[in-house]
Amino acid sequence: MTNLLSVRNLDAFYGDFQALFGVDLDVEAGEVVALVGANGAGKSTFLASVTGLLPTRPGSILLRGANIAGEPAFRIARAGVAMSPEGRRLFASLSVEENLRLGATGGRKGHWSLEKVQALFPILKEKRRQGASELSGGQQQAVAIGRALMANPDLLLLDEVSLGLAPVVVRDIYESLPAIRAAGTAVIVVEQDIGRATEISDRLYCLQEGRVNLTGRSRQLTRDQIGAAYFGRARSAA
Repeated sequence: MTNLLSVRNLDAFYGDFQALFGVDLDVEAGEVVALVGANGAGKSTFLASVTGLLPTRPGSILLRGANIAGEPAFRIARAGVAMSPEGRRLFASLSVEENLRLGATGGRKGHWSLEKVQALFPILKEKRRQGASELSGGQQQAVAIGRALMANPDLLLLDEVSLGLAPVVVRDIYESLPAIRAAGTAVIVVEQDIGRATEISDRLYCLQEGRVNLTGRSRQLTRDQIGAAYFGRARSAA
């Protein structure tokens, strides 16, 4: 398959502090890639780099073979990248439906519409007139993912989907992934739960102190391999 996203030798900085060191990562069209690692490993920094929220070196990030590194965030969004951020970051003063419609403001056409997002997460239709701040954490997460889908992305970035949510709620949210990828959307999932990350993904990358410490097909990597890489004792991929 053709790579939708190709990242090569990506460095990222916060001022003088370097957070990513020569990261290489690929995402094929329609696949789910899990990104794991301890707190501070660089996972959210990687997503911020891909979405244009951090400056990057031109040529280090390609989307469908075209450079997006160094482009402003709004152009990267229009090119087909959308993110559901850590903490959801909904507009508390707006209703559920208003939050969802904001995702479509770029005018990108595709599979996802308000009706299809509500079919994916039926609770969003039921709660469409409620304020976003009135929802449970799981419902807010559904709004954040739905808002990103309204942009009709080719690549959806999910940052810490399960953070602070009950396991049954996390399970219900992850059950939406097959429908998302069936619509032609590839996904990068940042996930702390190693077991869940391997279960829902095709391939897995482990970051440790800003470097890729392990990568491979998710079902071929053992928990021991991932655990060793997670804590900085890299082993070869299966």
